Amino acid sequence: MKFSGSRSLTVVAVAAAAVVLAACGKKEVVSNEMVVKIGHVGPVSGAIAHLGKDNENGARMAIEELNAAGLKIGDKTVKFELLTEDDAADPKQGTAAAQKLVDAKVNGVIGHLNSGTTIPASQIYNTAGIPQISPSATNPKYTRQGYAGAFRVVADDVHLGGTLGKYAVETLKGKSIAVIDDRTAYGQGVAEEFKKAVTAAGGAIVGHEFTTDKASDFNAILTTLKAKKPDIVFFGGMDAVAGPMLRQMKSLGIQAKFMGGDGICTSELAKLAGDAMRDEGVVCAEAGGVEGEQKVGMDKFRTDFKAKFNADVQVYAPYVYDAVKVMATAMVNAGSADPAKYLPALKSITYKGVTGDIAFDEKGDIKNGALTLYTYKGGQRSQIAVVR
Repeated sequence: MKFSGSRSLTVVAVAAAAVVLAACGKKEVVSNEMVVKIGHVGPVSGAIAHLGKDNENGARMAIEELNAAGLKIGDKTVKFELLTEDDAADPKQGTAAAQKLVDAKVNGVIGHLNSGTTIPASQIYNTAGIPQISPSATNPKYTRQGYAGAFRVVADDVHLGGTLGKYAVETLKGKSIAVIDDRTAYGQGVAEEFKKAVTAAGGAIVGHEFTTDKASDFNAILTTLKAKKPDIVFFGGMDAVAGPMLRQMKSLGIQAKFMGGDGICTSELAKLAGDAMRDEGVVCAEAGGVEGEQKVGMDKFRTDFKAKFNADVQVYAPYVYDAVKVMATAMVNAGSADPAKYLPALKSITYKGVTGDIAFDEKGDIKNGALTLYTYKGGQRSQIAVVR
């Protein structure tokens, strides 16, 4: 069909008007929505990928719940997006991951898992003015660099190593205590604090040997320590190394109790150690913990996590989950996702999480941080006590 010139112009004008109206309508919807990017970094490849994935799943669970809640920041409905990066527990890869998140203009970062990646990455986030909450880095240096945006939701190595050292002497009655560390920022840090506490409690350190976070043969250092007849061996490192170490201790006939920090205090350790895992032969501590009425919330989280991911919580998924919620709550309280504007709200926040009450001191450390002491029975973690 042919239209006259005037009719054709009218049709074109109407169509153009419709396009303009549609565009205006679309613009109006966009203006009432806000996309907030939350970065997460952890080792989802390498020997401790099971721990990194555990953390990442905690972040995913929190993000999904936040979006389902239909939160508003100011007068805008907010959609949270999770940007994940893998640092493979390697400091160099950790800084590269941090720069990628900065370049992506994230509004905040949850991570990293290890102290050895968290500390160098924190310099990059600080320069960019992006707040960072670590759910698991325990080396004291992280929050003692003077960075305004550095926070953590767990107790540090002074508390972790110190409590374990005191427990080794006063409760386990250790007389001759050997120490091994993996030379990482975490492993070395927690081992040194453990040694200080042992000495302060009147215990004796009979030897200190060193390995790496990628080692698998410990016969030389274990043989050296065996000659000193320790009744306790403390390891500063992660479960991927601790498991094979326990196997080799058994093969060498070393009957000492094995102790470590949160890096070994995982659901996976019993699998990694196999038949070398004696009942009550391992004592470790998780840098966090709840008791009393708060335990109900943690138990529910663990049940929901298992239903969602078909996996048990390893260690720090609930701390990642809470860290994401804390950051989002600070944004809501401030009415802004701009890091400079919500940072003051983050500093002053009081939040009831599944991991307990969260508030930060002037350094960015959690106030009144708890520790949970565990042993293993029948291949399962068994809680001893929550201490502060």
